[in-house]
Amino acid sequence: MLKESIKMAIENIVSNKMRSFLTMLGIIIGVGSVIALITIVSGATSTITDQVASMGANTVTVQIKGTPLKPGLTQGDVNKITELPNITGVAPTISGITTVAFDGNSMDKITLQGKNDVYFENTEDVISSGRIINRIDIENNSRVALIGNDIVKELYVGKNPIGQEIKIGGITYHIIGILQESDSFASAGTNNSVIIPYTTAMGVVGAKYINSMTVYITDESLADTTTRQIEGLLTKSFNGNEDGYSIVNMQNILETIESMTNILSMMLGGIASISLVVGGIGIMNMMLVSVTERTSEIGLRKALGAEPKQIQLQFLIESVVLCLIGGIIGFIVGVSLAWIAAQLIGISFVLTTSTVVLAIGFSAFIGVVFGFMPARKASRLNPIDALRSI
Repeated sequence: MLKESIKMAIENIVSNKMRSFLTMLGIIIGVGSVIALITIVSGATSTITDQVASMGANTVTVQIKGTPLKPGLTQGDVNKITELPNITGVAPTISGITTVAFDGNSMDKITLQGKNDVYFENTEDVISSGRIINRIDIENNSRVALIGNDIVKELYVGKNPIGQEIKIGGITYHIIGILQESDSFASAGTNNSVIIPYTTAMGVVGAKYINSMTVYITDESLADTTTRQIEGLLTKSFNGNEDGYSIVNMQNILETIESMTNILSMMLGGIASISLVVGGIGIMNMMLVSVTERTSEIGLRKALGAEPKQIQLQFLIESVVLCLIGGIIGFIVGVSLAWIAAQLIGISFVLTTSTVVLAIGFSAFIGVVFGFMPARKASRLNPIDALRSI
């Protein structure tokens, strides 16, 4: 019986191709919109999360504002933080803007960064060739440098920069490596940067204190506990003044991003679902028209012994099949649009199983809900009244 009902539903849909297509159009647009928006948001979320995670989900960033009595942290303060439990190491950062020159050519507004060996040990894909800054470079205040790709292309055309000299702020440095080329916000500024030992950078920029550092955590699950311990140490260091510093826990940022994108997905999905409701109304309207047109058929089937439940099931299946076809087409359209958008925007293309289930399941649900009234009307037709229309 079910097989025959499905066959008859498909035959009726095929026999009215244009009307069926126009009826399905609302479902196609609705499902396509929902799938495209959810997939795009999922891809954007994945891309942003990966980029933030690449900055170190196991890190705590400390920014020092300072107080009139204590402008920043000393090396002794940094050592105390390093000695706290669950901490792999601490990487101070000294920043500034400088000028670089080689063989009579120069570049202005170059980002100068002072880093230590801990930073390179805990960060992947920092350099493309050469070696990193090591502990000996830090202890000896060595004049060694890692340079970005823009500097290589501008000052060392046709040459291998490694082993060459470069003047940074008028002082000669030895190039030991080339930084990895980057195009994502997670590594912004790397192409136009030079990195030198932070102990050397403090002398270059005239810094007596450390005002920025990254703390690397061993166990991410204890990030909150470790953050509170750092806060306690810094509060004590600044004589109880909590305004002298700020701490950013990367794990908390990832959780916040995930929460925000989930809310955004639900909002966009809800807005796009309105078109599905409109499509459902179109399905109901078409099915009511179909019931009116097929009054004689319904009367004849009832006269031959068809029960009201069978008539109702027939029209309900027809509504569901119509919605499922529209849902499948809408799913294909939505996925295609999401893929194109992902390529244009430069985000990941993420298609989850839940998205597929949503497309098919919601389509069937719309078919049942909006097909029930026409199906019920068809099942309640009086056979005698229906046969009068023949």
